[in-house]
Amino acid sequence: MLLKKIGYIIIAICCTGPVLGQAPKLKPNIVVILADDMGFSDIGCFGSEISTPNIDRLAREGLKMTQFYNAGRCCPSRAALLTGLYPHQAGVGDMVKYKGSPAYQGYLNEHSATIAELLKEQAGYNTIVSGKWHVGLQKSALAYNRGFDKSFTMLNNGSSYFNSAPLYNDGSKITFMLNDKEITRSDTSKYLTRAITDFAVKSLDEIKAEQKPFFMYVAYNAPHWPIQALPEDIVKFKGQYLKGWDVLRKQRYEKQLALGIIKKQWALSPRDKRAAAWKSLSAEEKEKWDTRMAIYAAMVYRMDACIGEILTKLKQLGKDKNTIILFASDNGGSADEVKSLSTVIQKNGEPGSVNSIDSYEIPWANVSNTPFKLFKRNTHEGGIATPLIAWYPGHIKAGGTNSSVGHLIDLMPTCLELAGVNYPTQFKNRELTPLAGKSLLNAFKGKPNAGNQTLFWEHEGSRAIRKGKWKLVAEPKQPWELYDFDADRSEINDLATKYPAKVVELEKEYQAWANKVGVVDWETIKDL
Repeated sequence: MLLKKIGYIIIAICCTGPVLGQAPKLKPNIVVILADDMGFSDIGCFGSEISTPNIDRLAREGLKMTQFYNAGRCCPSRAALLTGLYPHQAGVGDMVKYKGSPAYQGYLNEHSATIAELLKEQAGYNTIVSGKWHVGLQKSALAYNRGFDKSFTMLNNGSSYFNSAPLYNDGSKITFMLNDKEITRSDTSKYLTRAITDFAVKSLDEIKAEQKPFFMYVAYNAPHWPIQALPEDIVKFKGQYLKGWDVLRKQRYEKQLALGIIKKQWALSPRDKRAAAWKSLSAEEKEKWDTRMAIYAAMVYRMDACIGEILTKLKQLGKDKNTIILFASDNGGSADEVKSLSTVIQKNGEPGSVNSIDSYEIPWANVSNTPFKLFKRNTHEGGIATPLIAWYPGHIKAGGTNSSVGHLIDLMPTCLELAGVNYPTQFKNRELTPLAGKSLLNAFKGKPNAGNQTLFWEHEGSRAIRKGKWKLVAEPKQPWELYDFDADRSEINDLATKYPAKVVELEKEYQAWANKVGVVDWETIKDL
């Protein structure tokens, strides 16, 4: 009888232990890279003329998702990405300022957890963040208190790319944090995109001997205004934009069609009515606008080059084969006219230098968001559409294009599934709001991807719902517009008067969501 019991024990051990000669399955390293204010068509593999060989390589060796979304602006998008919740559910329905209700408190709330918190505590990951944070100024919402072992973060919306001198004339300062310590970037020789990259690479070196997997979030500030770039990068693009925005929009559109990024049924939206025809400009005006776009292109170019350095470091450390990289943007191209903002310090030095504060404005943002209309802050496609590139050698088939609908809220459940972690109902004695996102792993594997059949947006009164082929959208104080995305993702042919019952149906569903997540009429809170 004893021998039988011993035999059973031996059998149990053999069955549950690793198979002889076979290494245990390793959890993947996860790298999320986020661009700031970069439009849908600003990288080469999504239609741009800007040289982005490293991002294009990730797309060529991985997967492009062409109907992916952000939350339309920096703070809400970052909250959605980090928590897997709609921004309002995480407490960041607008920016990092209290607006009178829990959905707009302006910092990550206690009912949310970040990807870093859950991967660190439940799967033993090392966690790193480098770059723009912008999900709250309260101590409880800072990166070192939200699961990151190593953090170099900028808390503000924008910064000089050469130092941390104030951008605003209201006395506010630009705040950088190194872990739990406030620091000043006084070394004007180190461009911000470079500083963010250097910290990421240095952090990888510091954990290279550890057997634990890592999660790294690299949140570039580029190409957010002020448009500032390295002189040697600007010169690469100077003169390329004298052909003008009308020609460039058409060229990007045609490249997108050729690459399969967009459907042939989707027409190029008309030039924004606030942008002049390029042919109507004087030679002096054309020169000015060419310079602005050359600076912007240089910023995207340098971000891509720095991403290449991260790829090189992963390969050097032998980590590249078991690392998944996800790349996206936090919103569409920005129509902000910085020189018209009374709150911004005016500097008119050499364009693109530390002595200049400027933006590329509506005409070039309209190019960035090709083929769509409107911009960052809007919930039309120009504001909320982002490329998503997923790269995972040996796991994601190279060169694929996927038109499944997804959103930044999907990155949390995707990371958890990759790490074999279940999203908890409680975390550190905090009740967590159930996830809004759905894992993207089936889409990455080329399998049918159910995902979220319905997605929602609200930002400062701009609001939308997308359900299947239908999208209902309205800008502040404007009536609902209805679009059939099988035929018209460019949002040119408004069908609201043709299908009033569909408008009522979708509006009712939007309102139920808005009530659930705490959306408040923007007109009642914007003056608080």
